[in-house]
Amino acid sequence: MLNYFRSQDGSIKNDVLSGLTVALALVPEAIAFAFVAGVSPLIGLYSAFFLGLITAVLGGRPGMISGATGAMAVVVVSLVADHGIEYLFPTVILCGVFQVAIGLARLGKFIRMVPHPVMLGFVNGLAIVIGLAQISSFKTLSPDGEMVFLSGAALGWMLGLVGLTMAIIWLLPKMTRAVPASLAAILVVTGISVAINQTSGFGTVLTADDASSRTVLTVGDLLANNATAAAIAEGVPPGETASMRGGLPMPFFLEYAIAPLTWETFKIILPFAVVLCGVGLIESLMTLSLIDEITNTRGRGDRECIGQGIANLTCGFFGGMGGCAMIGQSLINVNSGGRGRLSGITAAVCLLAFVLFLSPWIEQIPMAALVGVMFMVVIGTFEWASLRMFHRMPASDMFVMVLVTAYTVFMHDLATAVILGVIVSALVFAWKHATHMGADVKLNEHGSKIYQLHGPLFFASVASFKELFDVENDPDDVVVDFYYTRVYDQSGLEAINSLAERYETANKRLHLTHLSLECRQLLDRAGDLVEINLSEDPQYHVATDRLVTRPNGSMEVGDLVDAAKDAAHPRSMA
Repeated sequence: MLNYFRSQDGSIKNDVLSGLTVALALVPEAIAFAFVAGVSPLIGLYSAFFLGLITAVLGGRPGMISGATGAMAVVVVSLVADHGIEYLFPTVILCGVFQVAIGLARLGKFIRMVPHPVMLGFVNGLAIVIGLAQISSFKTLSPDGEMVFLSGAALGWMLGLVGLTMAIIWLLPKMTRAVPASLAAILVVTGISVAINQTSGFGTVLTADDASSRTVLTVGDLLANNATAAAIAEGVPPGETASMRGGLPMPFFLEYAIAPLTWETFKIILPFAVVLCGVGLIESLMTLSLIDEITNTRGRGDRECIGQGIANLTCGFFGGMGGCAMIGQSLINVNSGGRGRLSGITAAVCLLAFVLFLSPWIEQIPMAALVGVMFMVVIGTFEWASLRMFHRMPASDMFVMVLVTAYTVFMHDLATAVILGVIVSALVFAWKHATHMGADVKLNEHGSKIYQLHGPLFFASVASFKELFDVENDPDDVVVDFYYTRVYDQSGLEAINSLAERYETANKRLHLTHLSLECRQLLDRAGDLVEINLSEDPQYHVATDRLVTRPNGSMEVGDLVDAAKDAAHPRSMA
């Protein structure tokens, strides 16, 4: 699958057609996440427009798609429910400010520290989450206002059209790549759906009383079902039939009340803004890394942070709910041949055109077509090779991969899953390297006992370091050689200082050799308790083109050899 993605060449035609395909897939996602956040569907659609457009222009990963996401929606739902929608917009603006600051501080590079097992768990968990999210598309609104699974002919048509969509996406590239397979599948299945619904006398948007007559569910049905279910949940009668039709987005203060500009308001929105910032950047940078791997190119993490921040800042100013990169839509874009920034720009512009002019047509797109597209995304996203190499990986890597996958699936929190995976991987790394601390012990001709250390000295290996020494039975003169080790943190320095105190208490002298200048400076506070043998510390030389000459101008081979040895001194720092 990755080889197929990489074989796609970027072109204006591919970017435009791919952008149109992504725009069609963005509609139900934006609507659904808006209902999750407890806001109007138009807010979700406007958010997807601003995020998609600005990140396509300013972001660090051409071809990656951003929009309103479920991860951001579940963060703000409690804010909207507890304090009102007027607190949402300044929260999103503050989130954008934080993201821009992180990008300017060049902290986006830290995404490179994510271990590969965490990446595998992230990808596999996300694929499962995307697949499970499609289950709601197989539900409809019952007469009593509850969402129930389809049955009978409606379920049969749904399954059949989903299968047809997947078949077109799979087979069409084998015959031609003139048109993105996902777009062709959506258009074909939409035509079949419209014909079926018109033949059965079925309108595109029905009320709950018409549930029994549904044939093929559409985007309009999703909008109507969610609006009706939300109204019933709030205990109010359903209003007019919902629609995705709207006008141009306006600054939020022209349509909504403004939250008080007080310290109390800042304390309310600050925690939500910090969480939104972290969730948005982690998901965006992880998606960037995945698209990098798929397309065999490299994006710019710091620039993506700045682009996401400006997009969220603008989104909040125009009354949006915020968002980040969308891995599902990004994969659709890549699969459809979208490689350049034009694909994201096209998707955003088409989405706004749907809202302004084409909403009646877009609402007739069957959910089966979009579900089929997402199922193919699931198949392409899941790392099937991880199943084959499951028993070949180290047990710790398998555990981390399964942990991240399971947390993503059950908690639906991708950002926390990645953070948890990185923490566990770091602990495993520290534990493994803590066991590598050892020493070769010998006596020199002067009767001094020499401990030649091996392995890193840091917080996890301090206990092993202390157990290496036999202070009571050692001779009066002891040498600790750091030639093959390094001191990495304050814990290591404190361990050295503690060891010096133990030998001083026993009236024995301790010599530390081959310590770096930084370590010696930090150990100065030990005073006379520690003696550093400077004569044995490494000397570093810089290789130059200058030849070695004698006073009379002559030169010998031996001189050149000695110069080469001086220039390439192999010593390393502790």
